[in-house]
Amino acid sequence: MLNLNVFKSPFTRTSIFMALRPVRKEKDDTMTVKETLNDGLKRGYEIKITAAELDAKVLEKLKEAQPEVEMKGFRKGKVPMAMMKKQFGPKVLGEAMQESVDGAMNTHLETSGDRPAMQPEMKMANDEWKEGDDVVVNVSYEALPVVPEVDFTNIKLEKLVVKADDASVQEALTSLAETAKNFDDRKKGAKAKDGDQVIFDFLGKVDGEPFEGGAAEGHALELGSGQFIPGFEEGLIGVKAGEEKNVEVTFPADYNAEHLAGKVAVFECKILNVKEPKTSEIDDEMAKQFGAEDLAGLKGQITSKLEEEYSGAARAVTKRALLDELDKMVSFELPPSLVEAEAGQIAHQLWHEDNPEVEGHDHPEVETTDEHTKLADRRVKLGLLLAEIGQKAEIQVSDAEFTQAVMNQARQYGDQARQFFEFVQKNPQMQQQIRAPLFEDKVVDHIVEAASMKEKEVNKDELQKAVEALEEE
Repeated sequence: MLNLNVFKSPFTRTSIFMALRPVRKEKDDTMTVKETLNDGLKRGYEIKITAAELDAKVLEKLKEAQPEVEMKGFRKGKVPMAMMKKQFGPKVLGEAMQESVDGAMNTHLETSGDRPAMQPEMKMANDEWKEGDDVVVNVSYEALPVVPEVDFTNIKLEKLVVKADDASVQEALTSLAETAKNFDDRKKGAKAKDGDQVIFDFLGKVDGEPFEGGAAEGHALELGSGQFIPGFEEGLIGVKAGEEKNVEVTFPADYNAEHLAGKVAVFECKILNVKEPKTSEIDDEMAKQFGAEDLAGLKGQITSKLEEEYSGAARAVTKRALLDELDKMVSFELPPSLVEAEAGQIAHQLWHEDNPEVEGHDHPEVETTDEHTKLADRRVKLGLLLAEIGQKAEIQVSDAEFTQAVMNQARQYGDQARQFFEFVQKNPQMQQQIRAPLFEDKVVDHIVEAASMKEKEVNKDELQKAVEALEEE
């Protein structure tokens, strides 16, 4: 009958940063808490609530509710306490027991300064407890360790600086020109090839009858683009302007229009023109296709974009170097439960990367290895360290920063962006997963500001090698 889940939030990797929130101050002097285990970070306690104390709490709750209680045969507020206790006693008893244990636990954490690494395990000492017995609850958990101070001024870092050179800008322009290709008329009588654009009228029929959405005039289709259902574009290879051709295809079995799914259709096509692709000239006209006033303006946009990308990549290299330094500088005992949970998540994630065809969790149990545990040790240590640094520096993620991050992620979902936004609003765990990397980046920036930083100019190839080295580790 007793729900003793005092700490509701399950552990996730990102929750390391949230584990350092201060506990709620709530004292109850009628409870007794006795230490039963103190070994490293392991803690054990016995919480005892006497039957008399519990009964007094139940009576107090019933008296508070009595003025509002109505019962057949009695006026509002005049129900006898004996009948109140008989009618509502069991429910109130459970609430009183839960509140008493929660209060005792919170008071203990406030007094001791302990911060549980994960949800404490709580168990009734007497499985056959009945009303009138003392309540004895055994509590065990691993405490978060004391994290040592770090002198940031002793950290020496290197910031890679890359300028966007003319060759890089020209390479980007050439790539844009290829994506902004135009089409010119082929010679009269020329046959359409893969990659050509065909301008045509068409009328689709199933069982000899036209169907809704199966007709168009003057439609432009790039052959090989995959715009139409499988087999259609291939059926137009070799057509010529002025020609008429029937193309027979079968709609996929999972086609989104159920009345067409799996059906054979014949498209009556009248070819109006056949055009060949032509790469755009790199000039002012091409620049306007990308929203720039002229070619000079487009070059400026490309330069800014490239240097922004270089800066982001360089920051990732600096951040890794910083984390490596912190990992070497700091050592403290880690809660085994956090390391074990993190190693399990790492193993699970890597297994799915190696088996992308498997979705969900319907697969054999994934065993952790020494490598997983080694990486988990590093992540947990750095997570706790950054959390401590951030808390002491009073670093917070503002509502505006959080909202902007959610909006950035929502854009990836296109038409479903609104649903994603609403999902985040209703999901505290998802909110935490979004806030955690924002918090981490702000803490990293805080440390970098105090560290010794030296700039080093490199070219983009050298930066690329540095980024690839990160991915190999």
